[in-house]
Amino acid sequence: MNKFVKILLIILIIASIMGIGVLSYGYYRKITEKVQNPIATIEVENFGTIKVELYPDMAPNTVKNFITLANRGYYNGKNFHRTIPDFMIQGGSKDGNGQGEPTLSDLKDGGSTEETYSIKGEFIANDYDKNTLKFKKGVIAMARGDYANISSSLIKDGYNSASSQFFIMNVDNDNLNGLYAGFGQVIEGLDVVDKIANVEVVTRDSNAEEGLDKPVNPPVIKSITVETFGIDYGEPETMEPFNYYNWLMQQYSSYTGE
Repeated sequence: MNKFVKILLIILIIASIMGIGVLSYGYYRKITEKVQNPIATIEVENFGTIKVELYPDMAPNTVKNFITLANRGYYNGKNFHRTIPDFMIQGGSKDGNGQGEPTLSDLKDGGSTEETYSIKGEFIANDYDKNTLKFKKGVIAMARGDYANISSSLIKDGYNSASSQFFIMNVDNDNLNGLYAGFGQVIEGLDVVDKIANVEVVTRDSNAEEGLDKPVNPPVIKSITVETFGIDYGEPETMEPFNYYNWLMQQYSSYTGE
């Protein structure tokens, strides 16, 4: 073996060792460095700031949906339309009164301005076992419909009816575990959540025709922004929302034979 071949062999061996070292270091960093979870900042007019750590490992599509709506400005100017002491505060509805849903244009440029959407519920009752988040004080979750009182066949439609409305717990409530898509936890501003939960409401009378748990002056969400620390979580997967009118017409047709 001549001198040139020996030198070339040594170079190749050194390069191989260095390559293995680089790969090993990269793998070590991947398994030891914790990826920073996204942090949502909720600014509430005249109340203060709430910061929430989001959990994409628990509810990835729910987090994608919330990040997209927030960073596209959907929540800016919305309010908390339902506030209950020792339970939760709820907001994010399109019309500010618990009604109205976002459209696909709220999620992406060129999306339909008429077509609303919903997302699949990421929780145990909906056959999704990765979300084990307990409903403790400060947990944020997606609000959803409940159509079981209409028909037991519509339970899944209620499970998959969330879109933009969310609620934040201001007390522990294990009765909700596995039934709603919790997707984060308040890390700053629990005092703000408590203040909002205790605002004056129109009525607490469950027999009232309207105004139940509705604030006299609904707290306004000035803005919600999410810091993703350079990670692109992408757009959420969406579904066609349940349409009660269409379902009712189908039931009517089946009874009349039309």
